Amino acid sequence: MTRTTTLLDLRILRRLVEQPRIGVTELAAKLGIARNTAHARVERLEREGVIGHRGREVDLGAIGFELTAFVTLEVAQGRLREAAAALAAIPRVLEVLGITGQGDLLVRAVAPNGKQLHEVIDSILACPGVRRSITSIVLTHQVPFRIGPLLEDEENRARAEDRGPAR
Repeated sequence: MTRTTTLLDLRILRRLVEQPRIGVTELAAKLGIARNTAHARVERLEREGVIGHRGREVDLGAIGFELTAFVTLEVAQGRLREAAAALAAIPRVLEVLGITGQGDLLVRAVAPNGKQLHEVIDSILACPGVRRSITSIVLTHQVPFRIGPLLEDEENRARAEDRGPAR
């Protein structure tokens, strides 16, 4: 929990994750707070970049992108930024993370089929500075991306801290 994240912020975030389309008035009612308080908090969380897409997700499989691959890249020394910039220009590259361990970058890419995934991976490998790659194809989502349980745990911790030690 950051310095600026309060118990109320965590409660708001958790509700927004559970109900991304909730309005401020309904949010305030469900949390038992004033509408102006809810509005001000949501605006601050948005301004600080804590809230981005407010939990809205697109099912890529439902729009034809059946394959997801994670590609670990080894990049030539001093060329990381150049490689990342080139990767950002590939529309089917959804995310690029700097990592430690066996590689330098972890790329999440999607494609509708194996042939097109091969083309995406070829585009990735053609990026400047890319020396080696290891590709893993996602077969199933065993635990889909989620932040609700994390927010619930942080909310419980914040409540426990607010209570202080038992007397």
